Amino acid sequence: MIEMKASEIASVISGALHGDDLTITGDAQIQSGSCIEGSIFFALKGERVDGIDFVEDAFSRGATLAITNRAISQRCIVVDNVQVALTDLARYVRNQLTDLAVIGITGSQGKTTTKELLASVLSHHGETVAPRGNFNNELGVPLTLLRCTDKTRYCVVEMGARHIGDISTLAEIAKPSIGLVLRVAAAHIGEFGSIENIAKAKSELITSLPEDGIAIIGSYDPFTKAMASLHQGKVLSFGESAEDDVRAADIELRDGKPHFDLVTEEGRSPVALRLYGVHQISNALAAATVAHALGFSADEIANALSLADSHAQWRMDVRELTDLTLINDSYNASPDSMKAALSTLAHLSQERGGESWAFLGAMAELGDHSTDLHAEIGSYAESLHIDHLVAIASPAYAQSISDGSQLATHLVADFAEAMEIFSHVHRGDVILCKGSRSAKLEILAEEIVKNWARRCESEMEG
Repeated sequence: MIEMKASEIASVISGALHGDDLTITGDAQIQSGSCIEGSIFFALKGERVDGIDFVEDAFSRGATLAITNRAISQRCIVVDNVQVALTDLARYVRNQLTDLAVIGITGSQGKTTTKELLASVLSHHGETVAPRGNFNNELGVPLTLLRCTDKTRYCVVEMGARHIGDISTLAEIAKPSIGLVLRVAAAHIGEFGSIENIAKAKSELITSLPEDGIAIIGSYDPFTKAMASLHQGKVLSFGESAEDDVRAADIELRDGKPHFDLVTEEGRSPVALRLYGVHQISNALAAATVAHALGFSADEIANALSLADSHAQWRMDVRELTDLTLINDSYNASPDSMKAALSTLAHLSQERGGESWAFLGAMAELGDHSTDLHAEIGSYAESLHIDHLVAIASPAYAQSISDGSQLATHLVADFAEAMEIFSHVHRGDVILCKGSRSAKLEILAEEIVKNWARRCESEMEG
């Protein structure tokens, strides 16, 4: 955070300082276990726990100031509402950093991977701050901004939405100078009611931009493309057509990883991504377009993308076990991301020569569209010639699969039954584990790893 006296912070957040004054430079934290020397601990009150009960732990780890709703024995600033105080402080810090380039990212799919790719590219040019984990809401955005200092050159802010108006609120705090919308798809359609409402929510990032801001939009769906008309300033598009300002050409997959030429007005530069799946191209192009807007050369961007790794947990994590490939993409699931993962499964199994196994949990938050969208995924798996679909507590995947299909469909009630199906997996096969967070497919993925290790060990002993 920028250097501030505790008394200054108290003034900004309309609180009363209890204890001696001192200079604060550490990050803001809402979990006591994350506190280090110099941290500010915001003692939020949740539905189940009260942060004030963890103040002592926060100070034992190095925190030097707590923001609380009542006086305590340690140094603190007492406020009426701790969450409002967090927002107010973030807004103040953002306003002080007038030379900071803030890039807001939203979209129905790919936000986290794009954030990581972009942060990797930008870090080659200056100090870059990006969200830790899935910090994309009314808490995560302020916490990300409060990590910025006078030396920070770029701040990447991921913006999620559960309701119309959420992104407008986040943009008012972060004040992005560049707004990036990846795509609009059916994720969370159960909450928004329609894809039109999802588009309206995502478009709030574009309408929040100042006149001299830059709007960057994907050309992968009509709703995102239409957002170009919402900004009177500079608009850049990315995609795979000749009309896009930044595009990919000569695309091919090598061992499941995309290779392509990055095409800008400067010319072409080759990119070899380290990430799996053709769907990663759009994420890479999004990051490339932001860097292009900031003045990076095409060669610099291509080289940085080719060096970038993703450290997002349970997202397209391809693990090469002994004669078995496991794709753990269990962090979350939407219809579009499910199709992308199935495409990667099909490609890797074709390259390796084994059978393809899709262990799928339910996709959540699809509302009245749920049954149809699950059935559509089953039909998509069939069209890709996936060999086995294991539907875990989600029989709707099989609803539209024909009786004479070459896709073997296994309807199971739980992980125990899924592991019984797994016993039929052979060496050389490729497995995908994917579902929404509520399905907890990462547990099944780890059980597969352990079971396969035991099986291989047993075969060696035999």
